[in-house]
This record gives sequence, structure tokens and C-alpha cells, in this order.
Amino acid sequence: MKSIKLYIKTFRPRTLPLSVSGIVLGSLLAASEGYFNVLIFILAILTTLSLQILSNVSNELGDAQKGTDTADRKGPAYVLLSGALTQKDFYRLIAIFSLLSVVFGSLLVYVSLDYFFSKEGLIMLAFGGLAILASITYTLGKNPYGYKGWGDLFVFLFFGLLSTLGSYFLQCGQLPLLLLLPASACGFLITGVLNLNNIRDMETDKINRITLPLVLGKPKAKIYHHLLVYGAFVLILIYNLLKGTAWPQYLFLLLLPLAAFHLNRVRALNDEALDRQLPVLVLLTILFSLIVGFTSFL
Repeated sequence: MKSIKLYIKTFRPRTLPLSVSGIVLGSLLAASEGYFNVLIFILAILTTLSLQILSNVSNELGDAQKGTDTADRKGPAYVLLSGALTQKDFYRLIAIFSLLSVVFGSLLVYVSLDYFFSKEGLIMLAFGGLAILASITYTLGKNPYGYKGWGDLFVFLFFGLLSTLGSYFLQCGQLPLLLLLPASACGFLITGVLNLNNIRDMETDKINRITLPLVLGKPKAKIYHHLLVYGAFVLILIYNLLKGTAWPQYLFLLLLPLAAFHLNRVRALNDEALDRQLPVLVLLTILFSLIVGFTSFL
């Protein structure tokens, strides 16, 4: 029997905390308005983790099939390349986590809404179906959108807007337009993680893949990275100013030195050295979501 550690490695555990940042932010913002259901929160987390693992497994399989990931890639080594697991194992994992995404997502909608087949319920189920499809087809299949430069947009939409706005709506049944600002801020930072990953992998990606850094070139891709990170701070600043909030809700600005450190290193580093900045940006994103979320109570 193959080691459980091999399967866990295919899940890419270091990406999982990042994937729930939007859920945490949306849930905390809803809780600050007096709406919070623990079961809804848990199901939202489980649904998102299932989708992220589904995406990770599908991406590794898709990249391997297309010859994009080789022994020369700059990031962490993947299990499929080593031969420790087979493509059949990966297809089995895709089936399992597709099913888990359906089960947890359906339970989430059922628990959150009074009527499962209401207009709102059907819309949320449709979004869930699209999220499953997007998780699988990022690099897998005949027409993967991740190979055509659409990765940034889909990450922003699903792990930024949908994650934050969806979790808020399922908690309280309403969706103020102003919430687009914190949801977009979260989306900017998560998209920044993908952008940094793509800058690192430019040499291997240029063989058969289109990514935004390859279109822009490395210098402009790094400028774009600055805009994403600092843009998140600007959006929350505007959000707080429009809401007329108290001073504790500006504590997120204490993260600016960490953001500046990260961006200075990104500007100076290349290739595999950039990989060491990925955990920094992940940490920044998680802290950002937590601070913005918790200070909304004050």
C-alpha cells in the first residue's frame, strides 16, 4: 500500500491555509454584523479545502501530461514526476475530491438557506459546479485555461470574490455592495501568490504555456505584483474610510513593513530564490484577512 505521506504531499499542504483566507474574512465580517453559524463556517472551510486539493492534484497531473513540469522546475518536486504515484492514482484522487466538493458544497447550501432549490440556492450550487470545473481544468484537459493566460482572473474570481462574498452571504443572507472592496483585496493578494509562482516558473512555462508574466515580461510582471500587493491595502483603506470606522480598523496598516520587505526581495531576486518569498506572501495574506476580519468587531 502506498504511503499516506505521498498522497498528502500531492495535496500541497502549504497552499491550503491560503485557500481559506477569503472564507475566514467573509465569515468574520458577517460575524461582526451579528451573523455567525459555526456549522456553515466549518462546511465552507471543508468545501474550499476540497476544491483546493482538487485543483492541486489536477494541476500536477495536467502539467505532467503536457511536459511542463520536469526535473528542471524551480519549485518543490512533485510526486508524479518521481514515479511514486501513477496517473491512475491521480485520477482516483480527482474523483474523490470532486465528490467531496459536491457533498460538502451541497450540505453548505442546504444548511445555509431555508429552501435548497430556491433561486439563491440554485445560484450557489451553480457557482459550486463552476468552481469544481475550474479546479480541474486549470491545466488538465484539451483546453486548459491556465495555459492561455486566464489563471489570474479565475483565481481572483473564485478564491477572492466568490470565497469572501459567498461565505458572507451564506452566513447572513445579504450582500452589501461595499463588500466588493475587502473581497477584491483578498483576491489581489491570492492572485499575487499565483503571479509570483508564474514569475518563478517562466523558464519552464515558456515551452508550451502562456502566463501573464510571459506576456508582460519579468520587469512588468514584478510591477504588476507590486500593484496587487499594495492595491489590497488601498482597497481596505477606502473601505474603512467609506464606512467611517474607528482607528483600530486601520491596524492592518501595521502589515505594510512586511509587504514592503516582500516586494523588495521580489524586485531583487530571480528564479528559484523567488520560491522563498511565496511563504512570506502567504503569511501576509492570512494575517491581512485575520486582522481586517477581527478588527471589524471594534
